[in-house]
Amino acid sequence: MTTILAAIFVFGVLITVHEFGHFITAKMTGMRVDEFAIGFGPNIFQKKVGETLYSLRIIPLGGYNKIAGMDPDEPATEDSFKSKSIPARMLVILAGSLMNFLLPVILFFSIFMINGIQKPVDQPVLGTIMADKAAAKAGLQVGDRIISINGEKIVTWNDLVVTLQKYLDKEITVTAEHQGEVKNYQMVPAYDAQYGRPLIGISPKYEHYQPGVAEAAAMGAGYTKHIIFAMIDGLQKIITGAAPADVAGPIGVAKMAGEMAHQGMLPLLNFIAFLSINLGVINLLPLPALDGGHVMFLLYEVIARRKPSDKFLEYAQVTGMFLLFALLIYANGNDIFRFFFK
Repeated sequence: MTTILAAIFVFGVLITVHEFGHFITAKMTGMRVDEFAIGFGPNIFQKKVGETLYSLRIIPLGGYNKIAGMDPDEPATEDSFKSKSIPARMLVILAGSLMNFLLPVILFFSIFMINGIQKPVDQPVLGTIMADKAAAKAGLQVGDRIISINGEKIVTWNDLVVTLQKYLDKEITVTAEHQGEVKNYQMVPAYDAQYGRPLIGISPKYEHYQPGVAEAAAMGAGYTKHIIFAMIDGLQKIITGAAPADVAGPIGVAKMAGEMAHQGMLPLLNFIAFLSINLGVINLLPLPALDGGHVMFLLYEVIARRKPSDKFLEYAQVTGMFLLFALLIYANGNDIFRFFFK
């Protein structure tokens, strides 16, 4: 039951935020929104306010805005999508993903303000030691303070990092204080391709740090930016074959949502922030059924100074829906295999 409720909550937040972006910008630019719906299938609740019918439907895996003029067969009226300027249409299309990028900034800000962060201490004191690495094999222990490396004095953690870079695949003598006693330890740093430098398998101590409002807001924006670029890099690697296409579908997301919910509200909010960024990036892909596809059509209109034909748009939408449906089947197949056959 926790997994089901968590999944409904996660999907509901993501979809509502995304569709609200389209909805509010359509209203701001004078477009008529005939229906704002969260979910698919039979109605649970419906209410008309002004010109818009607000709907809550039983399947919480999507949503939509019925904006006048979005359908190629609809006539162009003064308050329709197709009658508005290209900048106005572009804003409405991009607003869903923009809201998906704004949500994690707000969530990360809230998490940092409520929970603070764990900040590394800039002292050469060992916080963790990785098993089977040079430091562990030599006998260093958590809490030891590094005094020198090959006679070079170490005062800060950065001193330690910089000094180690000089001794790739060379034996070093690490002098450390252990429970008030100074000892020497011999080891050989090993090059780590991920970090691009020699390592001995240690990390610093961390302490709790409570950022201020402005700092937490900047951190939330910076963390969101970092994840966006990491996701773009991951997509590029998947497309080029440099990384496997290990994607999760609704089943996988629902299971992970349940696991996060069991850990508490803050991990669940962190998970929502991560998924929101993922949804924003995916929606900007240049596939006809996605927001990125609509952006491509608008850019074509700017360059060619004419709109794509209705027939072309119809074929493009069908193709895009087919590709998305195929991806959904693949992702759900991955989920079923991962959870039931591994």
